[in-house]
Amino acid sequence: MLRDQGRRNRVRLKTQILLRWIAVAGQTGAALVAALVYGLVFPTGLVAITIGAAGIANLLAAFLLPATRRLSEGESTAMLVFDIVQLSVLLWLTGGLDNPFALLMLAPVTISATMLRLPGVLLIGGLALVSVTVLWLWSLPILSPQMTALSSPELLRFGFWLALATGITFIGLYVRRVTLERQAMGDALAATQLALAREQKLTDLGGVVAAAAHELGTPLATITLTAAELADDLSDQPERAEDAALIRAEAMRCRDILRSMGRAGKEDTHLRQAPLEAVVREAAEPHLARGREVVFAVGAEPEATGSAEAQPVIHRRPEIVHGLRNLIQNAVDFAGERVEIDLSWTRDSVMVTIEDDGPGFPPGLIDRIGDPFMRSRRRPGYEGMGLGLFIAKTLLERSGARLSFANGGERLRASGAAAGGAIVMVAWPRDTIEAQPAIGAPNPYFLP
Repeated sequence: MLRDQGRRNRVRLKTQILLRWIAVAGQTGAALVAALVYGLVFPTGLVAITIGAAGIANLLAAFLLPATRRLSEGESTAMLVFDIVQLSVLLWLTGGLDNPFALLMLAPVTISATMLRLPGVLLIGGLALVSVTVLWLWSLPILSPQMTALSSPELLRFGFWLALATGITFIGLYVRRVTLERQAMGDALAATQLALAREQKLTDLGGVVAAAAHELGTPLATITLTAAELADDLSDQPERAEDAALIRAEAMRCRDILRSMGRAGKEDTHLRQAPLEAVVREAAEPHLARGREVVFAVGAEPEATGSAEAQPVIHRRPEIVHGLRNLIQNAVDFAGERVEIDLSWTRDSVMVTIEDDGPGFPPGLIDRIGDPFMRSRRRPGYEGMGLGLFIAKTLLERSGARLSFANGGERLRASGAAAGGAIVMVAWPRDTIEAQPAIGAPNPYFLP
């Protein structure tokens, strides 16, 4: 993953060259204004050579390498090291930390934090700290037109050095942290889209199979009938009659295969609208034989409905199935012996509560559940990065659900299980998730 992130963060050589030309133009303009407008005295020849070195490096890079080339980790680090060294020499020739443009030392550090891995960031940051320290302790003075050294009080120089050192450290860490968060969120969203696309393709495939079985049924029936008639007409020619009988048998075999495929496809098509229990059981199916007891409790909330209301028929959306599957997988992974899935509904909402008898969520982690790539705080025994829960939360919220996470285990404790356990509650507004069957068309999955 780190290797992929490094490739993704590569920048084009053209971008680096453009930024360096801007820096060269700014350095040249500042030197000319200082010398011609304000009459300041400094070693202009050495300053010109230092600025020219950056220009020559840019020209060599532009002529030797294609502009569209994306720089590798080492090449980007080398270019930033060159920029820091060139800027440090230029500042050393023009007053060191008495030069207000020493603030530009923050630029390479910020760039490195956005595009390099940690070793490169530490190298650039450490080199910048060493450079500003050297400039604080030793540099050539810049002189006024009266040949008087322009220098700040020692306390002010120390304060400026301390501010630069703090800025290099803080900005480097801050930008690095923000960049990692953005990368993690981008990776997690990409994984979410892939998971959703996969579920959608599997759903669509059933419809295609059902359509193919329906369309091919008629020609296969015609072939079967014709082959039977040929076999009767060729009764006096045993060899040809045998061939006709073989054609009829193979056509019937194809018909049976398509019939079974079509039945599966129609079931998948029908499950676009299915009872709540059918959808949840489908989501839980891959985890029912993993050594944990998975118990389903199905029933309306009597206090809210006032009567035994029928089980709602909901939309079988890929994001709902995949999201619930991830939550159930997480519960089974951490359960001691038992997982309880409670399905309930009221006139206004539909709820799915998943509870296990495992160790539960660490209290400090509950507020962060759903963040991708959590590394600092993990559920006991957990070796993942939180991506599964992030995908589940993102997909279910896309379907209109609200998720809440807690520790409890009251029902499981009542059944003799150990104390603790994690609880995940998923709740949808009923008008968001409930399917509206066509008038006069009975639903084959209706469960009274």
